[in-house]
Amino acid sequence: MADRTTLDDVKRIAWAACDTFRGVIDASEYKDFILVFLFYKYVSDVWKEHYQEADQRYKGDQLRVERKMARERFVIPKGASFDDLYRQRNADNIGELIDQALDAIAERNKTKIGDAFADVMFNSETKLGDTRNRNRRLKSLIEDFAKLDLRPSRVVGDGEDHKTAEDVIGEAYIYLIERFGSEAGKKAGEFYTPRQVARVLARIAAPQPGDRICDPACGSGSLLIKAAEEVGSRDFALFGQEVNRGTWGLARLNMFLHGIDGARLEWGDTLNDPKLVDGANLMKFDVVVANPPFSLDKWGAENAENDRFGRFWRGVPPKSKGDWAFITHMIEAAKTREGRVAVVVPHGVLFRAGKEGIIRKAVIEENLLDAVIGLPPNLFQTTTIPVAVLLFDRRREKGGALADRRDIYFIDASRDFQQGKNQNQLLDSHVDRIISALAAREDVERYARAVPIDEVKENGFNLNIPRYVDTFEPAVEVDIAEVQREIDALEDELTTLRAKMREHLKELGLNG
Repeated sequence: MADRTTLDDVKRIAWAACDTFRGVIDASEYKDFILVFLFYKYVSDVWKEHYQEADQRYKGDQLRVERKMARERFVIPKGASFDDLYRQRNADNIGELIDQALDAIAERNKTKIGDAFADVMFNSETKLGDTRNRNRRLKSLIEDFAKLDLRPSRVVGDGEDHKTAEDVIGEAYIYLIERFGSEAGKKAGEFYTPRQVARVLARIAAPQPGDRICDPACGSGSLLIKAAEEVGSRDFALFGQEVNRGTWGLARLNMFLHGIDGARLEWGDTLNDPKLVDGANLMKFDVVVANPPFSLDKWGAENAENDRFGRFWRGVPPKSKGDWAFITHMIEAAKTREGRVAVVVPHGVLFRAGKEGIIRKAVIEENLLDAVIGLPPNLFQTTTIPVAVLLFDRRREKGGALADRRDIYFIDASRDFQQGKNQNQLLDSHVDRIISALAAREDVERYARAVPIDEVKENGFNLNIPRYVDTFEPAVEVDIAEVQREIDALEDELTTLRAKMREHLKELGLNG
């Protein structure tokens, strides 16, 4: 084993370990096994190194060593480390042993990760096959991860030695989630927001030191982490809710690997049973960001009329499209006259009539909508369609710092992307252009425009971006006479070439 473990080493070995499961279960499921094992190997190796350091420091005084280790950020119970499992990798009940070790770890570190491993069953015959094949696969998984030395003193960034082991493992975890998103196809929407889309949302929302930041559809937590990075310090508080229990567990691990122990992440259905509450009221946040499922069917419209938090007072969205249900929740969860909301939506949200049109009209008349940003197509694994980002700003309410702002800023960034083989990419330059335009709020030809709310009203509260940003590029004028002269010249040249060719053929005796 090399003296140092780089980020590339972690990515390569962890991704290669996926071969254990390919063809057995799909990527949306085997991601859980790989990500849990990466976490498990890392915390085990941290524990091992810290134990060795304590043993040397206290010269083998086991009582003092144990006291020191009991105060570790993350505690590995006796017999539950990765090395303990490695020694038992040939056991007939290795799946059961892994589950027992993870249960013991989760119980000992409940305040840090809760029941994050609860839905990841390594002894599952349904997912991993009969005993013989399951044992073979799990032995292979253990041996793959044994190739990684993740002790903090051994882990370095690729060419960036200032990165800590925590930085590297956190980055590797995000990388794997991203790769699983590509492998999982449409199911990726359950757990992953593309990195650059997350960056757009985070930068648009612009969280500040001291802010409480929430994602009510947090998936694996990467968008929340991206928003936290925008703060520029550790002075923030993160909150989230996720309906998928397995994905919620991965989000808990993601937070830990990024050094965020205090995040409050709840498991449950945000629209029908919000968990981030303060008594009889929703908790309020400075920043609310989300990439909720697009046009969710059967989202719970039947419960909305009697919502105990009164969230749907502007109207109940149609039962087959939950987009405005998520938006409504996010607005209500933002602090009055202070909070900011950034949300990814399909374009239908901008112009669909009926119940959605009624709600859209209401929020525009309340002066809550600050910006509409059109993004390029094919950014997501879940859909090839272009999407938009809506920015709501409650500082525009009466009494807020931006109450005098009476326009909506439209940006058409749909043509700014780098084309990829399977998926388009937003580059940093594209994101920077969006953020710069939004900060200036000036008209930019064929790109952005500040539109008075009265004009939006005249258009029936339709937010379709081409109504406000003209991206039409006039065709280049063609000089027909000049084109004809070029054609004539080419024909003359062709006649001359044909004559020369006939002469050459005649000299060669090939023209009959």
